[in-house]
Amino acid sequence: MPVFDFTSSPEENKNPECTYEIFYSSESEASAEHPILVLDNRAGQLKHHTGGVFTNPARKTAFEFKGGEGDVSADILKLDARFVSLLKWLGEHHIQVRLSGAVQEAGYAVYRIREVAFAGAKGKLSAEDGFLQFMIERLLSSDAPSAEIPDEDEEETGDSMKLTSIQSITDFITCAGRTLPDNIRLWARRNLAVAHSSEVSPEERRHAQRALSIMMNIQWKGNYFEAIDPDEARRILDEELYGMERVKQRIIETIIQINRTHTLPAYGLLLVGPAGTGKSQIAYAVARILKLPWTTLDMSSINDPEQLTGSSRIYANAKPGIIMDAFSMAGESNLVFIINELDKASSGKGSGNPADVLLTLLDNLGFTDNYIECMIPTGGVYPIATANDLSLISAPLMSRFAVIEIPDYTPEEKKVIFSRYALPKVLKRIGMQENECSLTEDGLDAVIDLHRDTSGIRDLEQAAEHLAANALYQIEVNHAESVAFDAEMVRNLLV
Repeated sequence: MPVFDFTSSPEENKNPECTYEIFYSSESEASAEHPILVLDNRAGQLKHHTGGVFTNPARKTAFEFKGGEGDVSADILKLDARFVSLLKWLGEHHIQVRLSGAVQEAGYAVYRIREVAFAGAKGKLSAEDGFLQFMIERLLSSDAPSAEIPDEDEEETGDSMKLTSIQSITDFITCAGRTLPDNIRLWARRNLAVAHSSEVSPEERRHAQRALSIMMNIQWKGNYFEAIDPDEARRILDEELYGMERVKQRIIETIIQINRTHTLPAYGLLLVGPAGTGKSQIAYAVARILKLPWTTLDMSSINDPEQLTGSSRIYANAKPGIIMDAFSMAGESNLVFIINELDKASSGKGSGNPADVLLTLLDNLGFTDNYIECMIPTGGVYPIATANDLSLISAPLMSRFAVIEIPDYTPEEKKVIFSRYALPKVLKRIGMQENECSLTEDGLDAVIDLHRDTSGIRDLEQAAEHLAANALYQIEVNHAESVAFDAEMVRNLLV
């Protein structure tokens, strides 16, 4: 898609000159093969590191630098659509930068832009603020803006930077351009006007700035998902879970579906089973497979919908809700929501039912927080809920999930889990060798028999902790070389 140079002359505007070509990329890292922009290097004066300034890309579309014979101007030939607004901002404020790139037949392929000094621009961010590096990293991790709508408007890292000041938020909105979703970009401009306004109260300006800081520090991603390796997914499941073949099969089926559609399934997962059977562990494994951050909502501790939706800015102590906080903590809009104890969600004790709020989150149509006052895209949210009693979950909530029942472990499965996973895990954590703490066959049978009436494996994990701690005591205090627990020793210790 070409971009034209329109000068102020009406006569010249009749025949605009095509100055550079925009290309659309979603590459998360810039390189010589996937550059940010390409400069004309027919003069051969652009080297690996070149310092200079961009002239406004909406006008001269060039990079000016000191060459062997004085000032040199190199036209921009190609530009990643995500960086149009950033280069315009750099040009308007005459910010000195150093380009790193590779000389190629097609031109000078720029894959890194670093700020080296300011030439004026009073009040703008300095190199120490890391804004430019932060901005470049955010743009690289953004999806390419729509191809049908033109844009309007040693190594440093910006990973730890947070946008909090009005200046940094203003610059970010300017540079991000249409890499922000349209509704969020327009919302940001309205709130920025409030934050700058002298006609509203200081409290309103403070709320607007806080909301902007929250929203602009979240990476707003599209709902396109790259293919996931089913073999790698199976390896993670086998590593995290013993047995549960039916559960693993259902998760792999979900992965195959994502690979076909490149979107998340319309339904989340509802894991139902006794306490301690590994429901949360399954959820964490799925988040790991999807390569998404995860957050938890504990429905047993939520008794008022406002805890989820936040409070209106009309109140002095207003704040976002738990769901918005989860997006903020994750730092991106695509994440796994692990909803613990969903069967407790319909027992609201406040002014409403928290379960009703969950319905808007689970529909993938967008979620609105009362404090933020903006529709949050939820197409990249994958909900995984856990519950003990299916009968306590309302039909509307049930309809949003694919239900997977998690059975309790058999005695034989508990034996394997205890001997191969629970006890070795404890020994490794406290720095003991496996031969320092072991069980005889009848000792292992005694551990399982003592826990025959308990569901799940949490009690078995606690038993492993107790046995390992006792063995360590005998080794350190009684100077035993190792401890092998038989049935009698197990019963004396655990009963």
